[in-house]
Amino acid sequence: MLPVARALRHLAALLLAVAVAIVPAAAAHASDTSTASATSSGWNDYTCKPSTAHPRPVVLVHGTFGNSVDNWLSLAPYLTNRGYCVYSFDYGRLPGVPVFYGLGPIEKSAQELSAFVDKVLAATGADEVDIVGHSQGGMMPRYYLKFLGGAAKVNALVGIAPSNHGTTLLGLTELLKYFPGASGLLDIATPAVADQIAGSDFLTELNAGGDTVPGVHYTVIATRYDEVVTPWRSQFLSGSDVHNVLLQDLCPADVSGHLAIALTDRIAHHEVANALDPAHATPTTCASAVS
Repeated sequence: MLPVARALRHLAALLLAVAVAIVPAAAAHASDTSTASATSSGWNDYTCKPSTAHPRPVVLVHGTFGNSVDNWLSLAPYLTNRGYCVYSFDYGRLPGVPVFYGLGPIEKSAQELSAFVDKVLAATGADEVDIVGHSQGGMMPRYYLKFLGGAAKVNALVGIAPSNHGTTLLGLTELLKYFPGASGLLDIATPAVADQIAGSDFLTELNAGGDTVPGVHYTVIATRYDEVVTPWRSQFLSGSDVHNVLLQDLCPADVSGHLAIALTDRIAHHEVANALDPAHATPTTCASAVS
């Protein structure tokens, strides 16, 4: 029988392997190179001024083990080509871990988001931003909205496969109870992963008293084929200004999973654009894949 310490290492490796599986292969970019690539592709341009048609800059928030470029290689150009000022940033860095971000304590990451939103508002002269986030990036901004004064600076939050109520990782998190001390190990190794386990102290605090705050428009875009944030219905929010969308209700033939829904799925991209500009929304269908 394995010693407890060795068993814990095996369990942590298992959970991390599942999480790493959601990282795009393009994540080999270094942070400074990624920032340059983003600017040359039309986003993270701090000379951009929002137009009358799109008066709010869009802040993109990557997911766990993601970064500010690889998560948005498709959606960021999609939005900039439609006239939006678009910005992304790296958050949740752990010492000695390059390229793979979104790993630190989520409360601290929300503080980093707060500082970045202030930076974008100062550069653009806008009064508010819209936030679009994937996975952890669709959930973490809710802490900023609820506890850090973000509701006064954010018009809309669009979550793509967000971990709003945590995840069971297809039931793998149930193994934690068989390994005393395993949760503590995850807290040390990858705090953000621990924070996103269904029933965590962080999520209990975040969701106490309701999922939403007044004055912010919420959209959640989920796929029934999500293999990371499970069960997929846990992604949906409850509240008076919430629009929950299941991708397969828009296009039954869409089989995108947790990664593809944010990285390559233009049907989901179209629904993001609708959420950012509901006054000019057009129906999202399977044909949106080529629009």
